[in-house]
Amino acid sequence: MAEKEQYPKALVDYDDFKNLVTELEKQREKNLVSLDVFLKMAKEENTVILDSRSDFRFNRKHLKGAIHLDFTDFTQENLLKLIPDPNTRILIYCNNNFDGDPIDFASKMAKPKTNIETQILSNRKPIMLALNIPTHINLYGYGYKNIYELDELVNVNDSRITFEGTEVK
Repeated sequence: MAEKEQYPKALVDYDDFKNLVTELEKQREKNLVSLDVFLKMAKEENTVILDSRSDFRFNRKHLKGAIHLDFTDFTQENLLKLIPDPNTRILIYCNNNFDGDPIDFASKMAKPKTNIETQILSNRKPIMLALNIPTHINLYGYGYKNIYELDELVNVNDSRITFEGTEVK
């Protein structure tokens, strides 16, 4: 019988992730910004808007001027190619920041799997699973500390914003 090959542990450390979350929590709270502040910052030097949604969603519709790196492609090397200066101000958003377009900005929310009566009695609420949070944590972990996150649910028809992409008419 062939001997089983022993592999080292996977390069996954939940404690590292929890430590990053704890370290980042207070800074993230201070760096949540309104749409007006987000748009003002976007016009300033050494600032980028980063969209980390899938290539498919980004190509269809994204904030005008945003740069893109699919979250699944986040590595130190890929981020440095896109954002060489770790002091660059990075503005982030995700699907959960936009309302009124369930196709290109589908909400990332896990609804309780209970009937409404049980849900009311148990005080269960939906769990928000926005891409903003892992994006923010990973950028921070890769050494980018100047990160600001859109903190509002903005209607896609808001005249202050402009989208571009294959589905924008």
